[in-house]
Amino acid sequence: MSDFRQPGPPVWRRLDSVTQTVEHEKTHEDVRYEAVRSRDARFDGAFFFAVETTGIYCRPSCPAVTPKRRNVRFFATAAAAQGSGFRACRRCRPDAVPGSADWNVRADVVGRAMRLIGDGVVDREGVAGLAVRLGYSARQVQRQLTAEVGAGPVALARAQRAHTARVLLQTTGLPVTEIAFASGFASVRQFNDTIRAVYAATPSELRAAAPARDRAARRTATTSAGVPLRLAHRGPYQPGPVFDLLRREAVAGVEEVSGERGRRVYRRTLRLPYGTGIVAVQERPGPPGTDTGGGWLEARLHLTDLRDLTTSVQRLRRLFDLDADPYAVDERLGADPRLAPLVAARPGLRSPGTADPDELAVRALVGRAEAERLVQRYGKALDAPCGTLTHLFPEPAVLAEAVPDGTPGALAAALADGAVRLDPGADRDDAERALLAVPGLDARTVAVVRTRALGDPDVAPPGAAVPDTWRPWRSYALNHLRAAGEWENDR
Repeated sequence: MSDFRQPGPPVWRRLDSVTQTVEHEKTHEDVRYEAVRSRDARFDGAFFFAVETTGIYCRPSCPAVTPKRRNVRFFATAAAAQGSGFRACRRCRPDAVPGSADWNVRADVVGRAMRLIGDGVVDREGVAGLAVRLGYSARQVQRQLTAEVGAGPVALARAQRAHTARVLLQTTGLPVTEIAFASGFASVRQFNDTIRAVYAATPSELRAAAPARDRAARRTATTSAGVPLRLAHRGPYQPGPVFDLLRREAVAGVEEVSGERGRRVYRRTLRLPYGTGIVAVQERPGPPGTDTGGGWLEARLHLTDLRDLTTSVQRLRRLFDLDADPYAVDERLGADPRLAPLVAARPGLRSPGTADPDELAVRALVGRAEAERLVQRYGKALDAPCGTLTHLFPEPAVLAEAVPDGTPGALAAALADGAVRLDPGADRDDAERALLAVPGLDARTVAVVRTRALGDPDVAPPGAAVPDTWRPWRSYALNHLRAAGEWENDR
């Protein structure tokens, strides 16, 4: 199996607060070098460092001998390091680290752009399509991304395609030509050139150099058997509350949670740009009271079109909140007297999102029972059902035509015609205003949609007595109260 994550940008505002051993007056580069010297995994994905004497770039926790300070350069993204001519370290595999948490938190144009690029928009619609979704010119998007993360949208998408190709080369037995197009490359030549530039190896050499665990997975990984993956996360992770929530909400026909607590498996259907998919994610509790800097959730993806691999993984990462920065969240909430014991009991508690924002909005409005009825009546049946998974959740356009009256119909129509946008690049404030304009949609439901579908980490239900000292992590604070059984008493 392979770790899977697009190269991610930095969270510089966190560097001084988590590196207690470095004096306040030191520059950011001094702080970064101290993180490299201590092999601090908390910074993996927040930045990358490259060694001029070797031409290699690494993650901060790379176990190799620490290079001399004068030979080190720092980059905000793997794409920026690649653009400067550095190749990925084969030992620490820097392209596989969790992405920076900053872009899932930030609501500005750069954060929205990074989320859209991760969802594969540049591969599907080009830079022009990305710019249209953001409401800026292509030149403005290029300028802002280059200034802040050191690479433009094409370079960021290229780095993502290279990582997808490595995963497929090392974990599946698919022909190289098939992998080239499944990864999003326009030609085999472009694919070969990119792999050589990023990994200093041919595709065949990269496949042969796969770690033992990937070679073992490759023997059983076929299109029909699915692609095995390790979805990496930073810091501690509490899978129990996430799987509890998924089990409570599971809509028959679309989702299921099976197995005993601690070893459960979540499975669901996915509607994707090029086809459909079925995913299985395993609950993987870590040793109690330990934090080795991160871990992973094991997953297996069955896709009708492998071009959807990057997009489906990105959506799973949002569902399981795998790109969060638990150190930042726990540090802030742990300083509150009420929350401190809850944070200590559940370090790394996440705020789950969704794999399908439009679906989440409809389900938040109508509830589980009605959602199951809608699936059976209007959901598209899978060509090849898999156990209890038989349908895709109905598309907004289908619901708008089938259920034209009432708030559900109005919401479905707004989602279908674009009056309400909940995609990864949507402006959260604009989306909230559009949702509140839907007749009959109440503010409490809108708050749920903003938290889950739009991934806002700082949402409190209307009228709730939630102190400002919990900002910017109020969504996480409420999850701690829910996990402890205290939130219902406060409502």
